[in-house]
Amino acid sequence: METMRDIRNRMKSVRQTLQVTGALKLISTSKLRKARRRLEDTMPYFDGISKAMRDIIGHSEEHGAKWFDERADKKDRKIATLVVTADMGKAGGYNHQIIRYVEEHCPEGSFLLPVGQVGKRYFMEKNYVLVEDFTFATKEPSVYEAKEIAAFAAAEFFQGKIDEFRIVYTRMHSIVKLEPTMQVLLPLDAAVIAKNGKGAEEAAYRYMPSEEGLFDSLVPLYLKGVLYGALVSAFASEQAARMTAMD
Repeated sequence: METMRDIRNRMKSVRQTLQVTGALKLISTSKLRKARRRLEDTMPYFDGISKAMRDIIGHSEEHGAKWFDERADKKDRKIATLVVTADMGKAGGYNHQIIRYVEEHCPEGSFLLPVGQVGKRYFMEKNYVLVEDFTFATKEPSVYEAKEIAAFAAAEFFQGKIDEFRIVYTRMHSIVKLEPTMQVLLPLDAAVIAKNGKGAEEAAYRYMPSEEGLFDSLVPLYLKGVLYGALVSAFASEQAARMTAMD
């Protein structure tokens, strides 16, 4: 039978736990608001790039053809998957859902590029090939981080080292609806580019020195925009999951 001292110690432990979980919830709430605001601020920049790419493709399907090459004739296509998890737990099933999604869609031996310590530690012990380790600090994602990943993906694809580059992350539909999602970034899909920013008024552009050269310059910027949106969505999803878990 518990003594009064045991009961008091348990009450003290519960109060301390409440303080910790309450603090984590407040921190996650603040990070979530900030992430959403920064993503909204970058969307006009991304929409402008998408418009230019749509305009160039509309002039001729041959422009940037190498970026649309599906390389279907290759017997062994090399597919690299960027996997976004968190650096820590205390976020309910956030990390577990992404890991399970990767295991369902990426057979053993697949090339993975982990972002987040939880996923990295897990897949290091499994039969996967970790191609690159993007170690970013535990904070809100930045466009510089997205730029680094985009440059790596574009270079590897352009040089023929990989035939497909995709990202697995958690898409935030709402605070209570978080969905693991896979998105193919390379090769480019003209239908996806046409859909991005659809409905906005298109401007008449003139390109110097050439449309082909400009398109090659726009691809890394386009990838950066898509990646940044995915990283922020994953970050916001993590904070939402942690808020719910702390409740």
